Amino acid sequence: MRKRDHGFFEHYEELIGTWTRRLRSRHRAEDFAHDAFVRVLEAEQGNVQQPRAYLHQTTRNIAVDHFRREERRTQLEMDIAVQGEEAKDDPESFMHAVQLADSIEKALAELPVNCRQVFIWQKLEGLSQAEIAERLGLSRNMVERYMMRTLRHLRERLDQSAS
Repeated sequence: MRKRDHGFFEHYEELIGTWTRRLRSRHRAEDFAHDAFVRVLEAEQGNVQQPRAYLHQTTRNIAVDHFRREERRTQLEMDIAVQGEEAKDDPESFMHAVQLADSIEKALAELPVNCRQVFIWQKLEGLSQAEIAERLGLSRNMVERYMMRTLRHLRERLDQSAS
C-alpha cells in the first residue's frame, strides 16, 4: 500500500484538522476526508507532484459538491412546499402534479442505470457534466449523450401520456 499511496496518508491528520476548523465539524471533516482518500486511491495518481495540495483540493471539491446538493435540495423542498400550498386549494392541479411525477418516474425506470444516474445528478443534485463524468469514469461527451437520450425519452413518454 505504501508504494501506491504516494505519501497521501502522511497528510491525514493535517487534512482532518484543517477541514474540522473550516467546517466546524470533525464528523463532517472526517467524512469528506475519507471520501477524498477513496477518490485518490481509486484514481491514477502516479503523476501527482503535490499529494498534500491534491488531497486538500479533492476534499474542497467534495465539500462544494455536498453543499451545492444541500442548497439545491433545500430549494426543491421550498418549491414543492409553495406548489403544495398553491395546489392545496386546487385539487385538479394537485392531481396533475402527482400524475406528472408518476409519469416521469416510470419513464426514468425504463432507461439504463447510467442514463438515470446522469439525469438525477445533473438535474436534481446540480452536478456538472464534468463532475458526473469523473464520478462515473466516463468522458464528458458520453455523459452528454446519456443526458440527451434521457431527455428525448422523457419528452416522448410525456408527449404520449398527454395524448
